[in-house]
Amino acid sequence: QVQLVESGGGLVQAGGSLRLSCAASGRTYSSYAMGWFRQAPGKEREFVGAVTRTGDNIAYADSVKGRFTISRDNAKTTVYLQMNSLKPEDTAVYYCAARIAALPPVATMWSMYPYWGQGTQVTVSS
Repeated sequence: QVQLVESGGGLVQAGGSLRLSCAASGRTYSSYAMGWFRQAPGKEREFVGAVTRTGDNIAYADSVKGRFTISRDNAKTTVYLQMNSLKPEDTAVYYCAARIAALPPVATMWSMYPYWGQGTQVTVSS
């Protein structure tokens, strides 16, 4: 089992940047594929991006493609979400999630992730 703790959220003006971190505990961190999701008030939880165990395959939602970048450091058991050119519609609670299944290599459905962090609030002002 893996425990996940997100950090790095906050308030930023439109056009600004934030970097979220998701620290994982557990010696088998490198066995987990990781995902980022977000949920705005009154909306469904939505996929932001996902990365394979080794970091060789990354997928992004169309809404963040070209603005957000996922990376992972298996030595530090941490996955990052670099968010640039932020927009007010990016405002949400951001969650990282982990899954151990090998297939598919990246998963976009939140129901495929059994392990979740507590979330971190990102607010983008206009």
